[in-house]
Amino acid sequence: MQTDSTLSPETIAAYRETHFHVLSEQPFVLQIGIASDALTALQKARHVECSAFITACNPFSQALDESTNAARQAALAQELKQRGLFYLVGLGQHPSNQWPGEASFLVLGLSREAAKVLGARFEQNAVVWCGVDGVPELVMLR
Repeated sequence: MQTDSTLSPETIAAYRETHFHVLSEQPFVLQIGIASDALTALQKARHVECSAFITACNPFSQALDESTNAARQAALAQELKQRGLFYLVGLGQHPSNQWPGEASFLVLGLSREAAKVLGARFEQNAVVWCGVDGVPELVMLR
């Protein structure tokens, strides 16, 4: 865990507890620090060694209305398409349901650095990145 974040320990803990739902043909859930056989199999099938779970919703944890978040997600999707990246729709949801679930994408083949740049561009506090081992990591951006 990165210790130089400007975010509160409670916010970081909430990110670590969030369930990252991948809404594929065979849905699965990613959790920080827990290896995902489904993700490993998907990465292997798509011939990539990494992936990132990212959203454009609610920049810097400031809740936006549904239509604004949808427009932000559409802009992110357009950028991913322009880059030729394969992605699946997802939803980041804390198990307490006290914060609305955030539309997200699991982007296959996105390097850690590229995920950080994209997350920063869309004003996110963090992204989730997974290497070849299929273990999701919380990568703090602030």
